[in-house]
Amino acid sequence: MALSGSAPLHAPTEAQAVATQHPPLRGAERLGTVLTPVIPQVGHLMARRPGCLSLAQGMVGWGPPAEVRQALRRALDAADSDPHRAAALDRYGPMAGDPALLAAIGSELEGRWGLDLADSSLLVTAGSNMAFNALAQVICDPGDEVILPAPYYFNHVMAVQLAGGRPITPAAGLIPDPKLLAAAITPRTRAIVTISPNNPSGVVIPPAVLAEINALCAQHGLFHISDEAYAVFVHGEVPHWSPGSAAGAGAHTITLQSLSKSHGMAGWRLGYAAVPSALFAALAKVQDTILICPPRLVQQAAIAALGCGSPWLAEQLTALRQRRNQLLSALQAAQAKGLGAHLLAPPDGAFYGLLAVETALSGEALMERLVLEHGVATLPGESFGLTAEAGHATLRLSYGLLDQPTLAEALERLCQGLQASVKA
Repeated sequence: MALSGSAPLHAPTEAQAVATQHPPLRGAERLGTVLTPVIPQVGHLMARRPGCLSLAQGMVGWGPPAEVRQALRRALDAADSDPHRAAALDRYGPMAGDPALLAAIGSELEGRWGLDLADSSLLVTAGSNMAFNALAQVICDPGDEVILPAPYYFNHVMAVQLAGGRPITPAAGLIPDPKLLAAAITPRTRAIVTISPNNPSGVVIPPAVLAEINALCAQHGLFHISDEAYAVFVHGEVPHWSPGSAAGAGAHTITLQSLSKSHGMAGWRLGYAAVPSALFAALAKVQDTILICPPRLVQQAAIAALGCGSPWLAEQLTALRQRRNQLLSALQAAQAKGLGAHLLAPPDGAFYGLLAVETALSGEALMERLVLEHGVATLPGESFGLTAEAGHATLRLSYGLLDQPTLAEALERLCQGLQASVKA
């Protein structure tokens, strides 16, 4: 009991008293308008179902070529014996990337993909997602618009929203119709985004269509952001084509590439962009604020990855195409038994397919049921801007991560789960 005239035993401090006069601390309200990332949501669901197999996350099952780890060992050994080489790894490097890596990237973009880099600058980032986020920051004032044809890649939408921009997501078709994109242009439009080969559909956009979109951007004074993270993943007759290879296109075309998929380096976080030189000073502000410089040891790995040659990559792609055939065969066999599901387009690129399912469930509800009741994970079409229609839902399937026996088991679970859910 407190003595007369003394303070109560548990009297609030002055800071606590002031705090009670204000609402609880919170984050910025604008974050409430940003999409919630779907991959962590699926991960939480999978944690509730031990042994769940994933057709959800977009990764490959291989790691980088042996030359990458060998290059790291050499770099570390050299640093141990030479203080100057140690300093080159331990201290900040150039904002855009080390000269040796920039030279290797320039050779890759010009030599392999034919880019016209006359009006372009190169920037190394922590994955191509970071490059896209930086671009959204420098091209969008609040309320400016970026056209992302649906189905879109959800991280692209999130980056535009985080930058204060407005994503415009016309249903322009799996192969985007340039006329429908043109109809979506307003005075606030800053860019049109294409992804080829496509995530989530696996479609490879024909060169003539990409060229028309690129010309549309030039005509209207817009940037064309061409996400080419899956450039090497082409399995059909339509070739990959870089819009930045058109003569003079570098002044308005942005090309994004990454080592995450092609070289199995998703966790290494190394991507790069060819950007109009007019944007470079603004991008440098974002890069210096967020990253300062790309990790220098990882850049050594990237040089080795880019120099590993085509035979190694061809071997990985051959195995991947066998898994693609597994997916197609499993779905064909299930359809022959009456499964009400079909791919929306031939998955001729990347390692994805969009599956339309006859069901009364939404894609999100179907995804949850497949995880918890059948032990197989997918992603719902809603995450890519595909709204469920009456009697149909859409799922994105990714076949890149699992080896052939595990993929066979995952596809069996998928077909059994869909059979139980069609018309449900």
